Amino acid sequence: MISSAPGLPAPDFPAPDFPTPDLPAPDLSVVAMHVVQTPGHGAGDGNGAYLFIIVFLLASAVIVPIFQRYKISSVLGFLLVGVMLGPDVFGRISSHMSWLDDFSVMQSSAVHQLAELGVVFLLFSIGLELTFERLKSMRRLIFGLGGSQLVLSAIVLTCLFATLGQSWTAAAMLGMALALSSTAVVIPVLADRKALRTTAGRSVFAVLLAQDLSVAPILITVTMLAGAANGTSQGLSGLLALIPALIGMAILVIGGRWLLRPLFNTAAVSNSRELFMAACLLVVVLSGQISVMAGMSMALGAFVAGVLLAETEYRREIEVMIEPFKGLLLGLFFVTVGARLEFATFLASPGLVLGLAVGLIAIKAALIYPLARSFGLSPRSAVETAAVLGPAGEFAFVIIDEAIGHRVMSAGFGQAVILAAILSMFSIPFLAAIASRIGKQVQPQKTTEAPEISPEAEAVAKVIVVGFGRVGALVADMLGQHSIPFTVVDFNPQVVQRARAAGLEAWYGNASVADFLLRMGIEKARAVVVTASNPTFTDQCVKCIRSVRDDVHVIVRARDAEHAQRLYQMGATDAVPETIEASLQLAENTLIDLGVPMGLVLASVHERRDVFREMFGIRGTSSSEILRAAQSRVAGKDAAVVEPAP
Repeated sequence: MISSAPGLPAPDFPAPDFPTPDLPAPDLSVVAMHVVQTPGHGAGDGNGAYLFIIVFLLASAVIVPIFQRYKISSVLGFLLVGVMLGPDVFGRISSHMSWLDDFSVMQSSAVHQLAELGVVFLLFSIGLELTFERLKSMRRLIFGLGGSQLVLSAIVLTCLFATLGQSWTAAAMLGMALALSSTAVVIPVLADRKALRTTAGRSVFAVLLAQDLSVAPILITVTMLAGAANGTSQGLSGLLALIPALIGMAILVIGGRWLLRPLFNTAAVSNSRELFMAACLLVVVLSGQISVMAGMSMALGAFVAGVLLAETEYRREIEVMIEPFKGLLLGLFFVTVGARLEFATFLASPGLVLGLAVGLIAIKAALIYPLARSFGLSPRSAVETAAVLGPAGEFAFVIIDEAIGHRVMSAGFGQAVILAAILSMFSIPFLAAIASRIGKQVQPQKTTEAPEISPEAEAVAKVIVVGFGRVGALVADMLGQHSIPFTVVDFNPQVVQRARAAGLEAWYGNASVADFLLRMGIEKARAVVVTASNPTFTDQCVKCIRSVRDDVHVIVRARDAEHAQRLYQMGATDAVPETIEASLQLAENTLIDLGVPMGLVLASVHERRDVFREMFGIRGTSSSEILRAAQSRVAGKDAAVVEPAP
């Protein structure tokens, strides 16, 4: 959402991101070096840069988990850290304690540019959740509800600011800026509340997506309005600015379809997580830079790259790779947003700031609620949707700074609007909680709603088959014959491509990583079948599966009896030793060829299998009764033969 388009000044505030303190952090020494090398910060300021990093990581590792423990949005934790590092807390204390001047690094453009990547990674991860087919299925919410909300909110807010004495140019710029909501704050807040997959969450997601897609046209419009206000109207040349944007979009889409899969295939074949991570970062940054060169938002370019990668088998593994970067960088963005909250400016005109903040939320919510109802949302979902979309978004800073820079509006009024936007963003976690309670009162029981989006994660519970070699392929074939839905996971890109070529749902990734299993939907899986031949990897998978979910069936391929016993101790539901099963199958065929009745042979095989199960500490299945029944049948008696499945 934060633009770096040519002709627009770089925003002097941080970028957003979603906190994930339990994930491994990227090497932040690079951050320090960038900050140290920023103009105005000499070598002596290096300690300040590292001191800022220490405080930021302290917030990630200590303050944010405390907020999460008490079920308070972690976004608030980062915002409050930003307020502490801002001019009204550490800024005032530093006048008496000179060593706190080191925190002036918060004003560094390097920190702000790095924080901007938080929004970029967020939009990239959102793109990964979408495919062109899913975008098509969501078009009614995206272009209907989202487009209507954007246009209607912009018109009403423009008229409001015009009545407050602003010029129509300034009012239009403010209307477009404040009509947008905060993707960077709303998505993490809904994720904290586990509401992203609810009807309201999907609707909010669709509206935010429509707003993100509108960033480039709004930037061009703002540039043209600013030029007209200064008597340098660009007229046709302003419209021609769309041409580079269209060319850049074409390069992203066409180039992405041709190059992204080979790039990740090469990284995957190397079997190096470092190279795969480098490929992920390269795609995010390069796609964003191409978008900026074409006059669009960097986040929009990353979003397009994410949508293209959503079509590939590498999607799940990419999500796991970028999550730590996205979390920390979004946290940095929230810190910089909080640092912009200046109490001195607020106290200069508290009525205006509070009035703008409350009025903005009320007006947008009042517009969104009936729109949501008209698109088939229930009262409860409409209330929750309107509440979180009412506040302003981070993009407001860019447009308002642009308007102030071109003297379209006074600096004092512009700063008041920025403070109102920040306060409204602070209120999002509280609004989400309040709306949830109001929604339960408005609609205590669930009613039928027209589902606009059917996420993959909410599809029919599937069996996860880990490994697609000869054993895995046979297991998958048998599941398919019995119409049991399944998905395949393998760490070999060639194997995954072969499975996809056969029309199967297959993903590249490491099934011994808990985060990957969660993204594969293990919380709703019917069973997990581990067919890998590597005993070490198999052990890791079983441990990981049980650490995530203890009630799912785990059927595992074991190397031998000793390995099977170890797997049972780890929590496997069934462990099948390949050497023992091969021996039993060989003995079964031999006995049948020698003329031993099949019923007696099967009973003896089951009895021997139960002996091994008892060796592993697993209860048998009354094999002695099976054997006696088979012997009776051979003798011509009418006893029934029970043949349980192995």
